Amino acid sequence: MYKVFKFGGASVRDAEAIRNVVRILKKYPNDKLVVVVSAIGKTTNGLEELWKAYTKGSDKTTTILQSLQESHLRIANALFEPGDPVFDRLNDLWVTIEWVLEEEPHPDQNYTYDQIISVGELLSSTILSAFLEKEGVSNTWMDARDVVITDDHYREASVLWDRVESRCASKVIPLFEQSDIVVTQGFIGSTLDNNTTTLGREGSDYTAAIFGYALNAAGIWIWKDVPGILTADPKHFNNVIKIERLTYREAIEMTYYGAKVIHPKTIKPIQNKLIPLYVRSFLDPEVDGTMISAMDELKLPPIIVLEDNQAMLHISSKDFSFIGEHHLSRIFGLLAKHHLKINLMRNTAISFSVCFQYDDRKINRFLEELGDEFTVTMDRELELITIRHYNAATVKEMKKNKVILFEERIRDTIQMVTRPSPVIVRK
Repeated sequence: MYKVFKFGGASVRDAEAIRNVVRILKKYPNDKLVVVVSAIGKTTNGLEELWKAYTKGSDKTTTILQSLQESHLRIANALFEPGDPVFDRLNDLWVTIEWVLEEEPHPDQNYTYDQIISVGELLSSTILSAFLEKEGVSNTWMDARDVVITDDHYREASVLWDRVESRCASKVIPLFEQSDIVVTQGFIGSTLDNNTTTLGREGSDYTAAIFGYALNAAGIWIWKDVPGILTADPKHFNNVIKIERLTYREAIEMTYYGAKVIHPKTIKPIQNKLIPLYVRSFLDPEVDGTMISAMDELKLPPIIVLEDNQAMLHISSKDFSFIGEHHLSRIFGLLAKHHLKINLMRNTAISFSVCFQYDDRKINRFLEELGDEFTVTMDRELELITIRHYNAATVKEMKKNKVILFEERIRDTIQMVTRPSPVIVRK
């Protein structure tokens, strides 16, 4: 049976981290592993800056590209001897970006985004595969774009599942005749016309689920810098605890509400085939993490999900007419068209309010197409707090020093859109 391991950017952030990944993989000598790798550290952020500079015609492209090249070269120099063939392979990948930068910007900026951003995963997987080989661990490097076939919705492509299953059977399974480890990339795919696509930010978890589904894997392991799925983000909260087991339903609810431990699209394909998912720590790989699988619903403690950078749009009719079905149909159609994921919403007689992650590119296009039929106001720099399995004490604590702009309770979940309370100075 096949297993799928996914290593995120933090797990390959530098030379020592890559050595640690190799140590982990050596612990599974008898397993057939598909190893999905994210871009190194903050490489994707850097490539996004490069893309923005290129599309704006900025002269910073050379400086940004050189910085990214130098950071990868430092890692490669720490892992390989001078003259190792891996340096030529890495250089070839940088050349693909240089070719893009030499051309006039493509009319579709999202297309250009995918051609530039996708190189991050190609670089990291090339380094990992070469270092495994150097350490005596036989493996085969595979371009995920040969297998993860998608539509042409650049930046957020949809998977063509029948094609992926067919490609896995014809391209992935035969590779295990050469070695027990196949190293590939997260986040990226390709259209049938061989144009590179991406699956949405943080999409490497989803890639692991895609391979797991198509290969009918025995399980999927996501290696993180936390010991498992926790009741809250330890960067923001104290006294968090690890959750030992979760149902598919609870996991998909948590990711829907914004929990960052796994990508929101990851659960559906593995649930469809009842493939268990394990969240483990690459910092302490011997410790059991969290298992997500089919099981009876469990009694869970309060789970807090905090999302910042939220915006609320308040859309009102100018003539005091009711916001009826025809208005809502148009508004929802535009929200879907511009991929604005709704986190909370409420309508009154003459207004409709909606909360989502602030993205000026998407919002500006939405407002431009909405036109001047409505009066629109926007609140920014808000927080969305979601508490699953809430109790009175947790809600009270989370409301401290907050102005509550919007609150909604359904069964065992409460959501609040908040901003910090203003500081009152008494003289």
